[in-house]
Amino acid sequence: MVKAVGRYIIYLLLQISIYTTAYGQNIAAQQAKKHSLTIDKPAADFFEGALLGNGGMGVVVTTRPDAIVLYFGHNNVWDIRISEKHRDEIGTFDSVFNKVKALPSTLNNLTDDTWYNQYNKLTSDNYSKPYPRPFPCGSVVLGFDRRDVQLIGHTLDISNGLCTVKLLTADKQEVFLKLFTEMQQDKLQMELTDANGKAYPNIFNRVKVMPDPSTPADFPKYQVDENLPNGILSFRQVLPALEPEQYNREKGNANDKAFSLTFTANTSLGKEPRMNWSGNTEQMPDLEAAITNNKGFFATITLREGMSSVVPQNVPPEEKLTFDGFNKALAQSTSVWETYWSKSAVKLGDNFLEQIWYRNLYFFNCAAKDGVTCPGLFANWSYNNIGTAWHGDYHMNYNTQQPFWMTFSSNHLEKNLPYVNLIERLMPVSRNWAKTYYNLPGAYFPHSAYPVNMTMNPYPVPDWGWEISETPWAVQGLWWHYLYSGDETFLRDRAYEPIKAAVQFLTAYMKRPDAHGGERWSDNKYHIFPTVPPELYGLRPGFKYNYDCVMDLSLTKFIFKAFEKAAKILKTTGQEQALLNDIAHILSNYPDYPTAKSVKYGEIYVSVPGEHDKVVYNVPNALAPAFPGEDFGLHSNIKTVNQLKNTYLNQQNEGGNDLVFINLQAARIGMLDLEQFKRHIKYSLLPNGTATDMIMQTFGRYDDNSDFKYMSKMGIWFENFALPAVINECLMQSYNGTIRLFPNWPLSKDAQFTSLRAAGAFLVSARLEKGIIKQVTIKSEKGQDLSVIIPWNKGYAEINHIKRKIVAGNLILKTHAGETITFYPSK
Repeated sequence: MVKAVGRYIIYLLLQISIYTTAYGQNIAAQQAKKHSLTIDKPAADFFEGALLGNGGMGVVVTTRPDAIVLYFGHNNVWDIRISEKHRDEIGTFDSVFNKVKALPSTLNNLTDDTWYNQYNKLTSDNYSKPYPRPFPCGSVVLGFDRRDVQLIGHTLDISNGLCTVKLLTADKQEVFLKLFTEMQQDKLQMELTDANGKAYPNIFNRVKVMPDPSTPADFPKYQVDENLPNGILSFRQVLPALEPEQYNREKGNANDKAFSLTFTANTSLGKEPRMNWSGNTEQMPDLEAAITNNKGFFATITLREGMSSVVPQNVPPEEKLTFDGFNKALAQSTSVWETYWSKSAVKLGDNFLEQIWYRNLYFFNCAAKDGVTCPGLFANWSYNNIGTAWHGDYHMNYNTQQPFWMTFSSNHLEKNLPYVNLIERLMPVSRNWAKTYYNLPGAYFPHSAYPVNMTMNPYPVPDWGWEISETPWAVQGLWWHYLYSGDETFLRDRAYEPIKAAVQFLTAYMKRPDAHGGERWSDNKYHIFPTVPPELYGLRPGFKYNYDCVMDLSLTKFIFKAFEKAAKILKTTGQEQALLNDIAHILSNYPDYPTAKSVKYGEIYVSVPGEHDKVVYNVPNALAPAFPGEDFGLHSNIKTVNQLKNTYLNQQNEGGNDLVFINLQAARIGMLDLEQFKRHIKYSLLPNGTATDMIMQTFGRYDDNSDFKYMSKMGIWFENFALPAVINECLMQSYNGTIRLFPNWPLSKDAQFTSLRAAGAFLVSARLEKGIIKQVTIKSEKGQDLSVIIPWNKGYAEINHIKRKIVAGNLILKTHAGETITFYPSK
């Protein structure tokens, strides 16, 4: 018993030590600090700048040889205008389906038909407008005289979001401009210091606040507010609620939104004349001013946003800026970051992968938080046309879902809430589309969506607009949130109804006469027809590749089973019996996943029936049964696992949508080559530390004339912040309720992780050292049954100071809420 107690004490000390040093410092934050980003030269390009953010406001800190330029964006700030024309002309699904069904299957493409070509253009007309889109919130320039000051570089400390710009004066004094975004309000703080952290006399000679150059000419003119004696430059921009032909610029509209960007210095500002390139004297324009005072420099930049009726017309008074005020605000923000980092930690024998883990968790925290609009494709960093491609919107065939994959295993469930909020926001338009377009119950989630007032599907084109997989995919993350948290209140209040609505639509869609029996089908199965594989084929003549897509089948099965479990957990099986009967009947007559024969690799899965084995995919469809479908994986029989491995080896992906996706699939089946994964990441890295979307190969939609980097200038790809999820899956998997330790991590490479979250509401910590898993601790948050694969031939499990012997295999234990179990090998 003494030995058992001793082991337990050692365990407790190990758990405490992973998070705190003797000085109470957060170890995860200290690990993060090791992976700070440094550029030792001017970083003038948007994609070189340091990324700051508080989950709502985003800031890019760029540096030029003559200035520091700050670009502002916000998840809540959008051009909210929307086109919803052609409502009646779009018609219903049945009317369009019957017309398409009547077209000759001998056409090369459906658009070769005059009617379909015109209909395709009509249904894409609304989406062709330049709005809605994220609206950049302006820029601020801090200029200096290059004869007096040199720009050396910058460092971004990802442990607390502090960016330090290094400058050198003419007398060789090192000077530092320190900047950070407050985490609890939309304000950027900055101060100028010497090498010892003491206030340094001002070195800047001008400041300029610039509205975004992409501001449409038909917008109301921005309002300028200058209070030079108090060091203030500000502008306010109204965001019209109506399209140009409907909008009155003078009167505005009650639904208009607005934002303002306000620079405030601790010193007065002035207007000074200067000589221009032509040799003429010119005055400083609006929103530009000279900084002539040489005392210490402090400044804030505040972004206010909301309804136009709420955003102040004039700048409200602020507290006087002081050195102590800066330090106090920094301490408060650092505290928020320390709480964030305390949720989980990794310490890896591979420094690059550890760096990727911490940096992307940093970026995610900058980009998203509960209570703020869910980020679109490019999150909260934008300027001019950067961050606005494809409207910067929500693409529901992986782009929107992918970044939130990392929130579950990384133990950041709070970061999944913006996605949950989005699905709740989309429910009315999704229900309405199922009813009015499909004449079916439940909810059909649109291919593209915006965080603005929508009353119809923004992209009803019968190509990507008919991707059935997007409906179960949309609600999958709600089930995962319950699965990993065990929070029945969340399941009841927030997840159940959206999941049920998706299931109602899917069962009704599969029971249609066109999808079951009849002349088309020679079986008794319920088919998913018509549909479109994600980013492949589109709608084809004769519906050649438009049924039983593997992504549809795997995700629909996933959400059917999730609803069955939800009904049992919430005890609603009685009231849902009819729907549950439909699910059971459909699943008992369910299509098989489509397969093909590869000469080189043997039997493989493919995206749709009839597909050959040499397809170059955009989205990695073929492995959908492993992920995101989670039907197959390392738990499957040998034959299935081998077929998954064959599929992975055979699969070709053109890039752009695969950096996280295909590598996570590989990890799920134990096939991820970490060195190859690292090369993929490095190929995709930008100077700011984020990973962009890059083309990988030709013979799909790309050819030898394609710019393999064309997506890299579109914006900061929010989706790739999910890279930690791939690393987590290498360290620990639990997707089917059984915990597997280091399933895709080489035993020769040391690794340690703390509080990765497993399905069933377990927090798992483990250490791999010199080829041996030394110790595993698992905390049960909800008291669910624990299933874990024991990695040793012989070992011990310790619960409440009581030790029991264990052997290799799948161990299942009853647990109690709050209980921690320690596992370790026999000596």
